[in-house]
Amino acid sequence: MPQVGKARSKAQDAGWRGSPEGWLEAAYEALKESGIDAVRVMPLAKRLGLSRTSFYWFFEDREQLLAALLSRWRETNTGGLVRQSESYAESISEAILNVFECWLNPQLFDSQFEFAVRSWALQSAEVAQEVAVVDEQRMNALASMFKRFGYDSQGADSRARTIYLTQIGYITMNTTELITVRFQRIPHYVSIFTGKVPKQRELDRFYGKFGYAEKESGVFVPLTDTFDEGTADDQ
Repeated sequence: MPQVGKARSKAQDAGWRGSPEGWLEAAYEALKESGIDAVRVMPLAKRLGLSRTSFYWFFEDREQLLAALLSRWRETNTGGLVRQSESYAESISEAILNVFECWLNPQLFDSQFEFAVRSWALQSAEVAQEVAVVDEQRMNALASMFKRFGYDSQGADSRARTIYLTQIGYITMNTTELITVRFQRIPHYVSIFTGKVPKQRELDRFYGKFGYAEKESGVFVPLTDTFDEGTADDQ
């Protein structure tokens, strides 16, 4: 079949055969739920309610799908972390808070996906090598952030590694904590990682991005509650 005709047929048939994005999304969910052994064509076909053969309309084989999963992981997690480390900030404390957004916003850094890929790496030397490369890229991005604010190379590297390895520890230990508990710790983390005390206005902006306000030291309430208080005071 001519290539153009084949491409046209794929577009026409995508509705009942699924789509590459649909197969990739199913693989992503299966990886997070059950690990890499669950990312196989037949179980994914059952999940999607499609025939096994429809998979091969979009992917040559399982290895191509796995490569697409790794690509998605790099784009989501490494891309998000690097972008946040390069975001505008007036101080190193604000820059660190930009990075901390990754740990609380799965759109910037998907911790479940990260855990699943690192677990996969324990079974695959190739994936382990990919993870090692990405780790260096991320730590280099964090070190560059510190250098922008005047830290020397050695200090920037050590601080970057401390931040990154701490968070990877959170992920690999599958640690969970209430967002308000994390908020209580964040000013101390910033001080430890930077050697500087963050300004309250910097912290308030950070909490506000997640819909919270610090009512009093260490006590957090939904930001909307403060609006209600303001309205009551005006009456």
